[in-house]
Amino acid sequence: MHTLPETGYLRLSQIIGNPKADPPQPPIIPVSKSTWWDGVKAGRFPAPVKLGPRITAWRVEDIRDLLRQWGS
Repeated sequence: MHTLPETGYLRLSQIIGNPKADPPQPPIIPVSKSTWWDGVKAGRFPAPVKLGPRITAWRVEDIRDLLRQWGS
């Protein structure tokens, strides 16, 4: 079970998991990278926030809201 911080940002690998990481990172939302980006484009998943020219992240609050919507 994941424990998300109250506020902050999550990188994509933290959301969809990374089995190649050491130790492997389990997914919060088990979808592929392309499915995630398709969902962002279609509005099913929250829009990312650009923190820098090469850093994209998602607000923890947005991911919590998504999980809450799916749970209800």
